Amino acid sequence: MSQLYITHARIVLPDTVLEDSALLIEDGVIAAIAPTVAPACDTLNLQGQWLMPGLIDVHCDAIEKEAEPRARVLFPFDFACAQVDRRNAAAGITTPYHALSFANNEWGVRNNATAAQVVRAMAAYRPHALVDNRVHCRYEITDADALPVLLGLIEEGLIDLVSVMDHSPGQGQFKTLDAYLDYLMGNHGMTRDQAHAAARAKLDNQQGALGRVEQLIEAARTRSIPTASHDDDSVQRIATMRALGVSMSEFPITLDTARAAVTCGLPTILGAPNVLRGGSQSGSMRAIDAIRAGVASCLCSDYQPSTLIAAAFVAAEQAALSMSQAIALVTATPAAACGLSDRGRIEVGRRADLIAVDRVNGMPLVSRTWTAGRLVFATHYMPASTIAAAAPAPALDRAACAA
Repeated sequence: MSQLYITHARIVLPDTVLEDSALLIEDGVIAAIAPTVAPACDTLNLQGQWLMPGLIDVHCDAIEKEAEPRARVLFPFDFACAQVDRRNAAAGITTPYHALSFANNEWGVRNNATAAQVVRAMAAYRPHALVDNRVHCRYEITDADALPVLLGLIEEGLIDLVSVMDHSPGQGQFKTLDAYLDYLMGNHGMTRDQAHAAARAKLDNQQGALGRVEQLIEAARTRSIPTASHDDDSVQRIATMRALGVSMSEFPITLDTARAAVTCGLPTILGAPNVLRGGSQSGSMRAIDAIRAGVASCLCSDYQPSTLIAAAFVAAEQAALSMSQAIALVTATPAAACGLSDRGRIEVGRRADLIAVDRVNGMPLVSRTWTAGRLVFATHYMPASTIAAAAPAPALDRAACAA
């Protein structure tokens, strides 16, 4: 039996924080919280750091940047999978859903053939991974060619979450044609003519989109794969997505849209970068306002894994949440939304997906990450509390005393 006894931790439970407490891990699961008798096994003193569930990230595009760090510059996909796996371990994300877009042949990694290759590369890398890597496939509904590719990947059991999105200019994230063109030229190195051509193709291919979405959502539901809609921009859009059987709303554009989603039982997913930066890059609502209004169910890292833990602490400070409530945004509620009943909370019997967090120069930084009880990331810096305790007393300035 493998055991680890963690002591002197601030343990974040679903409804409270245990100060200066302890936790026992046995064979990859949480065996005891604040046991009355210390077991005879390996012991780790966290010296006052936070101990909380491993983060669950339902949407992050970082895999795309690892595969294509510059426009039209592709790295080997097994290399990209290894790098993003390590980034997530260091960020305390023990269950990442790597978001890959299926959007015909628009650009780089965001096309059907390449995205499918990355999905298979991630599946092949899983036995070597530090964290529990999962795949979130994003379907651009204006692309008829992507549907059979996605249905095939579902049949192979390679998809863990499906979302449907419409990035046509004039709605959703891109409220104007110029906003869409600027995005393609700035983020994907397109010329203005290429961006115009992509915009025209999206608008021309909207016919039949509803039927394709219905087919994809039904295939996902048959396999018990959670589903999400993307960039919902109206109460009517929420009603349509709910009727189709979608189970989450990603990045609702307005507060009214987010409120409608929560009211009809759809968890909402908002971006941690939005929280950290104080606003949306595309002009949508501020995520912190949704958190304050009680209509933000989950946070995701969107495109930057390191923002997830930082945004949870910002939410606690700026939205007057308890630490338990703030950490639930990146642990318990994403787990529930994705049907993961074995993780997301520090409770006896759950997977020992855990992270230790310290404040360094005021910032929350992950110092250790465990996946199913296995230590997969650790830093070697001395916690701030230890530095303060170990610091020698300042030398006596005798000249100043004499004066």
